[in-house]
Order: sequence, then structure tokens, then C-alpha cells
Amino acid sequence: MRFGRTYEEFEVGAVYKHWPGKTVTEYDDHLFCLLTMNHHPLHLDSNYAEKTTDFGKNVVVGNYIYSLLLGMSVPDVSGKAIANLEVESLKHVAPTFHGDTLYGETVVLDKTPSRSKSDRGIVYVETRGYKQDGTLVCVFRRKVMVPTEAYIKERGGEQPGRPELREK
Repeated sequence: MRFGRTYEEFEVGAVYKHWPGKTVTEYDDHLFCLLTMNHHPLHLDSNYAEKTTDFGKNVVVGNYIYSLLLGMSVPDVSGKAIANLEVESLKHVAPTFHGDTLYGETVVLDKTPSRSKSDRGIVYVETRGYKQDGTLVCVFRRKVMVPTEAYIKERGGEQPGRPELREK
């Protein structure tokens, strides 16, 4: 299984379709809200959402959607990352509801070698998340510092630090 890419493996214009998708449950949404102390009734109180909002039901908190899409992109984009440097923009385009299934894809917008260290580079990507019906729900752009192949080789290969099985 691929887990991220080296700088050389990224191509400007490449699109990575993240798989599998994730069906968002009420539990997922409520747990994220509680963990992050976001107690807005739009997310937690179905009576409130039904009677007082345009949606008529709970809306999944947007930062969970962003976090989920970011996580989906890790095997394709940042699994080998040295650092996430910047989230340049984050747009919540449409609401997500309990029971919706999210899918994500990332396009490589640009890549530049590091100016200070020759063993890494910066990859600029845009990730888009959409629901099962194709509705775009979230778009964000970020810059990720990734290693070169030389960096990986110098530090022990693809799985540095992974212990070897000891026979008894």
C-alpha cells in the first residue's frame, strides 16, 4: 500500500482520488463536536435544527468534514510529509448531513524544490470533498513539505524504525 509520495513522485496536474469514502454518522459528528467543545445546537440538537434552521436537520460540523478529507488524503499526499506548512484556504461550499458519504480527491497545483535544503520540496495541492450525489461540499488548498528520494534512502528507506520480527 502506498503511504505518501516523495517529491519526485508528484506531478503538477496529477489528480489523486482518495479511496474509500466515509459515511458520516451522527456519532462521528457529535464526538467531534464534544472533543472540540463546539456545542452549537445546529450540530447537536435535532429539535433546534428542525424548527429553527433552513436545513430542517442537523448539519455536520465543517471542521470535521475538513479533518476527514485531510485524513483521506494522507496515503496519497502527505504520508511521507516532513511538515504541513500552510492551509492557504478552506471553503465549506455545501452542508453535509448525517448519513452522507464523503469522497475526496486532490490535484497537484505546483511543486518547488526547497531553497534551504536539497533533500526536500514543497508541494502545493487542492483537495476537494464531495457527497455521494456529486455535490461539492469542501475545498482547501495547502502546502506540504515532502522528502526527496535521497532523504528517504538516507533515513532508512520506506519504513524506518519498523522492527523486524524476531524468531523464537
